[in-house]
Amino acid sequence: MDEELLSRQQPQSLEAEQAVLGSILIDSRCITEVVGVVKPEDFYLQQNREIFETIYTMFNFSQTIDPVTVLDKMRELGYYHDNSRDYILQLMQITPTAANAVRYAGIVRDKAMLRGLADAASDISESVYSQKGAPEDILEDAEKKIYALRKGERGDSLEHISTTLMNVFERLNELSQSDSAIPGLSTGMRDLDFKINGLNRSDLLLLAARPAMGKTAFALNLCLNVAKKYKKTVAMFSLEMSREQLAMRLLSIESFVDGQKMATGKLSEDEWSKLCMASSALSQTDIRVDDNPSITVAEMNAKCRRLDNLGLVIIDYLQLMQGSGYGKGGDSRVNVVSDISRSLKIMAKELNVPVVCLSQLSRGPEGRTDKRPMLSDLRESGAIEQDADEVLFLYRDEYYNENTEDKGIAECIVAKNRHGEVGTVKLQWIPQYQTFSDREWKHAE
Repeated sequence: MDEELLSRQQPQSLEAEQAVLGSILIDSRCITEVVGVVKPEDFYLQQNREIFETIYTMFNFSQTIDPVTVLDKMRELGYYHDNSRDYILQLMQITPTAANAVRYAGIVRDKAMLRGLADAASDISESVYSQKGAPEDILEDAEKKIYALRKGERGDSLEHISTTLMNVFERLNELSQSDSAIPGLSTGMRDLDFKINGLNRSDLLLLAARPAMGKTAFALNLCLNVAKKYKKTVAMFSLEMSREQLAMRLLSIESFVDGQKMATGKLSEDEWSKLCMASSALSQTDIRVDDNPSITVAEMNAKCRRLDNLGLVIIDYLQLMQGSGYGKGGDSRVNVVSDISRSLKIMAKELNVPVVCLSQLSRGPEGRTDKRPMLSDLRESGAIEQDADEVLFLYRDEYYNENTEDKGIAECIVAKNRHGEVGTVKLQWIPQYQTFSDREWKHAE
């Protein structure tokens, strides 16, 4: 029996792994679908895994993927071997068709899941027989392990100026015929719109603040306005809050029912009626929420490419994101965040929509008399400041000063703006509804 166990191979399909790689090398367009199905660590054979890690990294940075560029990237990452060129050619020769790439990827994913299950079962068995810890702790650890398994081309860049000028004139003509006073999508806050010219296509907008300043609430305000006013699809990736928590927030904003009362469920008939109407209105929008806490930029990009009528992408928040982490195993968190911010900017350009990314600030403001944030307070990477087209900070003085004259006032500090001037826009903050608005706006009961 022991010999049988030793000789037993882990679940794998080398044929499917080779077919996935061959499909991408034959037709790089299928990578968009494939990255949504498998990750590099799903590949059993190390050589296959290294090749896919290379392709995955190239896709993440929107690099052209073909046999020549892949081999060159493998040299850069230290994955090139004496037989790499011959093996790449072999992969392309033995792949029947690139049309079945997603099916091949599904087989690879399924085999990886079975291997993960086998590893989890082995760990659980070891914990049981060693009896290290209380039975309740062992059971909880086992549940976590099983649950974790469940979660779990660009053209030529050198374009003649005449072509670009035609595109500019088309855009100018489009703007001249528009009723809007701003070129981008409205934030729903007039003064802020005029300051940053709205949410512009291909822009990466960084929204940063200390905890409890209302970053998520602000982002949800943008989400609602774009989805309702422009009938656009909004993709929101929440790495911290669940779909249900976000839905509760959106209901409170849309219905103007106190969020604290919603948390207890102690609502009047009128409030229930408001919630029903708000729910009906929200159901008519196209807001998509992904609450996978371990999603990568490449996976976000792949999911967004499959959406029709995409208008806005929101990510909450930057410091919780994982980098691709491939080929650079010893990288510091600073370098990881730098790669993530660069990838987000590339994603915004490729999707041609504004990408709003939330970010935590360092503790720097807490040690100053004036606690208003500055660019130097951005955590972990100066590359964030460099890659972002706009950097907005949220600040509420009443959070720090009980006797402030600015009660119910939030400052949106435009610290970087590629489309205009920097400066501060004062907004109204309505905490019971978790919403921001122009200062003169009044809610009609």
